Order: sequence, then structure tokens, then C-alpha cells
Amino acid sequence: MTEPTQPTPAASQAESSTATQTEAGGSKKQPVVIICIGMAGSGKTTFMQRLNSHLHSRNTPPYILNLDPAVSHMPYSANIDIRDTVDYKEVMKQYNLGPNGGILTALNLFTTKFDQVLGYVEKRAEDVDYILVDTPGQIEIFTWSASGAIITDAIASSLPTVVAYVVDTPRTTAPATFMSNMLYACSILYKTRLPFIIVFNKTDIQPHDFAIDWMKDFEAYQAALNDSGRNEHGETSYMNSLMSSMCLVLEEFYNNLRAVGVSAMTGEGMRGFFDAVEEARKEYESDYKPELDRLASERAAKTEADKKAQLERLMKDMNVSDSSAGSSRRRGGAGGDNPFGPYPVNEREDRYYDEEGDEEVDEEEQDAIRRQEEEEEEAAHAEELGALDVDEPEIGGMPRSGPNGGRGAAWPRPV
Repeated sequence: MTEPTQPTPAASQAESSTATQTEAGGSKKQPVVIICIGMAGSGKTTFMQRLNSHLHSRNTPPYILNLDPAVSHMPYSANIDIRDTVDYKEVMKQYNLGPNGGILTALNLFTTKFDQVLGYVEKRAEDVDYILVDTPGQIEIFTWSASGAIITDAIASSLPTVVAYVVDTPRTTAPATFMSNMLYACSILYKTRLPFIIVFNKTDIQPHDFAIDWMKDFEAYQAALNDSGRNEHGETSYMNSLMSSMCLVLEEFYNNLRAVGVSAMTGEGMRGFFDAVEEARKEYESDYKPELDRLASERAAKTEADKKAQLERLMKDMNVSDSSAGSSRRRGGAGGDNPFGPYPVNEREDRYYDEEGDEEVDEEEQDAIRRQEEEEEEAAHAEELGALDVDEPEIGGMPRSGPNGGRGAAWPRPV
């Protein structure tokens, strides 16, 4: 699986350059993270194996992460493998999902533990120069999912990160397919916002010179488009007009894009690829890292502002400030800073307060007051009757006051 470990002259020169950079900087540089993204069949896994072999031949073995839960066989050994944590087939059974849904769910589950993965990577950062990340062949699952964005942002915020987009060169010879790949590359670059390298793979089958010409020369692409896109009447279709317009739009995008050709089978072009990685590393440190730091500080400030606003809403809902001030005025009176007033709490333990803070009277005390008021009304009524000398009507042959003159006497039931 690996090439001979005896370093070649080019490898020795690269190691010497790395050692010089380390001594000049006074401390070892952080390792570069290479996130490999590519469509199914582009040769991404073989390209990962070639990177691993090439780095082993330079006596700089990489640290490898595999994020593809559906791969059945890998020609290299991964230090951290998602398959050791999440069973892709079991996820499909439990959640009743298809292949793509199973991959996405497995990646989501693995993302919940990615802080531990990042901890392992940071511990090994002093021992390695390169960290390779293999992603699922369904590129939209990684690039446009929340889990993929979380993983990419977490890695890029800690270590220099480069995205390598692997393209199947033999299948890109048609202008329409070439434009589709470029649009994919543009969308990935927009989503990740990281240094980007287009890797034209399988150059042992099809040289990538035509692709470089199309990227640099609009007229060359236009000529190839006109030759391949005419119908039986010799007229260009609307798709040709669309792709021609896209090529003009992407011209500025091409000028700032790195493109290299490699052969994962023979190892051709690997030195040019790592030269592009070093350039991308410098670009990350000069352009991307300050922007990432700014975005991180903005997110932290927004999070702090959201927490403060949430706390203010909670305090407002609970009326903490108003109720405290109102209780101080109602209960304290002239009692100064004591919110409970001049009386100790245990001296007023038989008193109750309603929701408005007003003092409530005990129910037994209210009943006693009510009975006393009724007795006073009855006594006053009896005095009025005595003063007017009015006879009460008889009920059942007896006066209302009863034979004994008391209101509580037992009266016979009327007939």
C-alpha cells in the first residue's frame, strides 16, 4: 500500500525546506488540513491513497480522517474512521432511510461527537505536517448540509485548511460537463470560503491541458462549445448560449483559482499539488484566517447579545424590578431600606397579603365580625319595634317571638 520509505532527492529537498522553515520560525508550523471533495467515480479515494503513500515516502506520515460511512473498502488506514462510531446500515434500518438519507444521518450523528475528534487532532498537531480528510462521494451531503458546515468551520477555525476538489478529467472533455464541474467548484468555494484547489485527476488517461486552456482563454472554450453544440441544422442551441454566458461570468473566478493535474494511479503531479497546497496555506494565513476570526468574534458578540436580550425578557416577564419596588413601598412604608417595614416578620405571621400587596383578614376573624354586625342590627330592629309598640303577626296561633319571648324558641310548625 505504501511506497518505499527511502526518500528521493525531491523529497529530501522538501524535508530540508520544511526544516529550514521550522528553524526560521522558531517553532513548528501548524499542520495543513486537506479536505478532499469529489463526485462519485472521480477517483477521490485513490487520490487519498496516493497522498498517503507520497507523504510516507517523504517520512512525513499524515493524520487521516474518514468521514464516508458508506465506503466498503479503503486502500489506506484511517486514524479516525466514522465507521467505527456509526453503523451506516443500522442507521438505515432504524430510521427507515435510503442510501443518501443514511449517509446524511450518520454524518449528523458523528458531528455530535466532533469536539472529541477535534481534540484528538489538536493533540497530534505537533507530530504531523498534513491532516487528510476524506468525505462522502455525494458531495452535496457534505458541502450543503449543516453537519458538513459544522465540521468544516470547526477544523478551519483551529488549523490551516485547504479544500481539494477532485475532477474526473476524462469525463470533462465535453464543454457542458466541464461547465457543470466549474459550477460545482464555484458553489463549494462559496459555501466553504476556504483556499481552493481544483485537482484534475486521471491525467494518465486524459491530459488536463485543454481544461487549463478553457479556464484561461474564453475564446478557446467558446470555439469548443460552438463545435460541439450545433444541432442538425447547424444552429446553436439555447444551452450553448447559457454556457457561453456562464463562462463570461466565471472568468474572474478562474483567474483566482488554482488548478493542477495529477494521476492518482502513477503519482504524476503530486509535487505540483503540494506546491499549490503551500500557496493555499499562505493565502489562508494572510486572507482567510483574519476573516474567520472576524466572523467568529461577530458570532460570539451576537450570542452574547442574544443571551442578554433573553435575560432581559425573562426579567421583564417576571416583573422582578417592579414587584421588588412595589413590595418595598407597600410593606416597608417609612421603614427605610427594610423591605418588610418596621415590624419583624414573626410578629406579623398571622397576617396575609393578596396579589396586590394589601393586607387580608383571617376568615375566622371575618366571620366573627359578620356575626357581631348581625346581632347589632337585630338589637337595633328590636328597639325600633318596642318604641313603636307594634305587635308582630301571629303564625300558627303564637307570636313570632315565641311563648318565652326569645327568637330562638321552638315554634310549632304552622297548620
